[in-house]
Amino acid sequence: MPENENKKMYSKKTNHIEDIMNCSVGILIHNEAGNIGRLLQALLNQKLDLVKIAEIIVISSASTDGSDDIVREYAGKETRIRLITEPERRGKSVAINTFLAAAKEDILLISSGDVIPDEDAVEKMIFPFRDKRIGMTGGRPVPINSPNSFIGYWVNLQWNLHHRIALRSPKLGEMVAFRRVMDSIPADSAVDEASIEALVSRQNLKLLYVPAAIIHNKGPESIREFIVQRRRIAAGHLWLKQKDAYQVSTNNPGLLLTVLWEEAMNRPLKIPYILVICFLEVYSRYLGWYDLKIRKKNPFKWTMINSTKRVKEGSEK
Repeated sequence: MPENENKKMYSKKTNHIEDIMNCSVGILIHNEAGNIGRLLQALLNQKLDLVKIAEIIVISSASTDGSDDIVREYAGKETRIRLITEPERRGKSVAINTFLAAAKEDILLISSGDVIPDEDAVEKMIFPFRDKRIGMTGGRPVPINSPNSFIGYWVNLQWNLHHRIALRSPKLGEMVAFRRVMDSIPADSAVDEASIEALVSRQNLKLLYVPAAIIHNKGPESIREFIVQRRRIAAGHLWLKQKDAYQVSTNNPGLLLTVLWEEAMNRPLKIPYILVICFLEVYSRYLGWYDLKIRKKNPFKWTMINSTKRVKEGSEK
């Protein structure tokens, strides 16, 4: 759906109480003490008109850093917040399935614990579900990393390319909303949002990218960490294509080359960086292929990258 139509959808207003849309929010965490309080507060502070957050369910998978205590403190003040703890960390997709079983609404929003949405992001992501053809929405991830260093430019380039591709063919991530058209997602998926995309698309429902719904995140701070992250995602996308014959739009070579060319033409001085980043991306995807095809390793339970958890830190752009 074109961006201008996207804006029209959530700008329509009505005062009828029956038009209020309820949603259940699920937050999936493992050791997110550095950000979970800010994320919960950001959700409680959302500016909502035609949307209501009926409940916020935090699924904490074997957290040991005090995250659970922070959630319990918020839950003691706000009855909509509920904590479900898992004694063992079995992967984000399993935690999502726990949320699906516990949530009471048919419109669901899920988020990792290491992002911060803008104050109107939930409204903008949920309102489009008034259109029965919409099955899933996603906001625009915007990193706080400064683009002035090589690694910072790489992080920003990744999400700028993601944005440009998603405008043409939706690729949704970081924080997504969807209709309850499934009881569960594959427990061994390392790319949970992409797996939800596949299940929603199978129901002939539309994916909608909502670029005005800003989701702040933080990318890795080192090349090694970035390669670890990209390697895991590459293996996950390859697994999804192999298992469900579903390919995310960011793996479409034509689209990817188109947006890379646009970036190079817009920032010719960055072409040396772009060439190095392309090499590192190809290398990371090779490692992901090697992990899945040769080592038979599906990284659905991955090692956390701690530098991505400090969402409020970093230089301003």
